Amino acid sequence: MLIRRHLAQCSAMGSILPAHVVTAETVEDLPNAELYPEEEAAIHHAGMGRRREFATVRQCARVALAGLGLPAAPIVPGADREPQWPDGVVGSLTHCDGYRAAALARDTDVASVGIDAEPHDSLPDRVLPMIAGPDESRHLSRLRSEIPEVHWDRLMFSAKESVYKAWFPLARTWLDFKEATVAFDPATRTFEAELHRSGAFVDGRPVTRLTGRWLVRNSLVFTSTILTRSRPVLSDEHSGRVFGADGGLCAVGGSRQ
Repeated sequence: MLIRRHLAQCSAMGSILPAHVVTAETVEDLPNAELYPEEEAAIHHAGMGRRREFATVRQCARVALAGLGLPAAPIVPGADREPQWPDGVVGSLTHCDGYRAAALARDTDVASVGIDAEPHDSLPDRVLPMIAGPDESRHLSRLRSEIPEVHWDRLMFSAKESVYKAWFPLARTWLDFKEATVAFDPATRTFEAELHRSGAFVDGRPVTRLTGRWLVRNSLVFTSTILTRSRPVLSDEHSGRVFGADGGLCAVGGSRQ
């Protein structure tokens, strides 16, 4: 049963997403998280650690579904390992050491959402040239000189992961790291991604640029980006926040019955 607790500890991803996107997150695996038979079939070959991670992040997704006023459902990986959501729902999953999260919304409000969490430390030396172009590398160098306490290279990696997760459900094609140029604004904790590949559309409009938000907290970096529908999102009289669950799981967002 959901209870109100651990608010300060459990609202990292929810704090960088709007209220109509429901997030559920936990800082530890949930020993009693159960899988549907379809999910079990997709993970039967994996080791115990991967199984716990897989089950926990899907429990996060089911808590977020409940936050939208929707029943629990299996979240089975697709051909490209992307989560397949129930009809009428868009979402994104992320997991790293010490953190699992899901972010879901109704597709009448949001066309796509991408989230990512990473450990807040430097990327291995050979990785940055693989994900960042020359302009981005110069941008990161300036940021490092101004705010050295942030691992900007890891934040760049995370932002591009979020962008890809929002891009793929719309385009159904791969987006290479260097096909998105990312720039950060430290003052507002936002980022902008300019896309160099076509193929994604929202309400008939090509997606050429995404904006997102980022956060550094508790030795992790968090990034998110969403693509909203053309029409304004209506206010939700039931919007609110529900926090806490066994194992520290919490859901944040609005419910639309």
